[in-house]
Amino acid sequence: MPHAQYANNVPFSSHAFIQLALDNQVLKFGEFVLKSGRISPYFFNAGLLASGEMLSLLARGYADALAEKVTEQMATTNEGKGAQELVIFGAAYKGIPFVAATAQALWLHHGINANWGYNRKEAKTHGEGGNLVGANVKGKAVWVLDDVITAGTAMREVVEILEQAGASVAGIIVALDRKEKGLAEHSAIQELAANLNVPVLALVDIDDVISYLAEGSHPNKNATQLAKMQHYRAQYGV
Repeated sequence: MPHAQYANNVPFSSHAFIQLALDNQVLKFGEFVLKSGRISPYFFNAGLLASGEMLSLLARGYADALAEKVTEQMATTNEGKGAQELVIFGAAYKGIPFVAATAQALWLHHGINANWGYNRKEAKTHGEGGNLVGANVKGKAVWVLDDVITAGTAMREVVEILEQAGASVAGIIVALDRKEKGLAEHSAIQELAANLNVPVLALVDIDDVISYLAEGSHPNKNATQLAKMQHYRAQYGV
């Protein structure tokens, strides 16, 4: 049955997304060992964005951010003349539903008819073959959607796949920015932005989460957990 609070044209809200993530255990607290070996007091599991409500809200966030960038591009290309078509790309496997839902959200809420595609983990040896599905990315500047960038390894693989297909990266949008140091003093997101010379945006970052948890009337407020988050942020944050 339809949810009583369903609204078809509500813009993305970081607070709504954080609360929905908390309610559905997408954002969990405890002790989680990361690839870096660090013990994090929180974990964001995008694989649990497994309902229409959650996927729709995430896609709306990606779509709103992309529409803003398209508007900026049109403003700098003689009122849209010569503006490139929008191509969006999701990395297998989590990125596939994200990019499909975002293409729909762009059309439904912004009237933008984006082309979208994704990669396979293993190249197909029959039919059309290859490891790319969907939009033809050759010669295109492509926006890449992802959930969280930790070390940046997976995203660099995506960049390599696109470059081998004759595409370039126009920008990257992630759901959550941990704002955490990599091997050096910069975060993986900052390093990617500098190395690729493209914008790397986030719908929500860890400071948004900490601020939301610190709100006095918040139902998930926990002083001990909040202190752990703040300590981890101070130790590893950028």
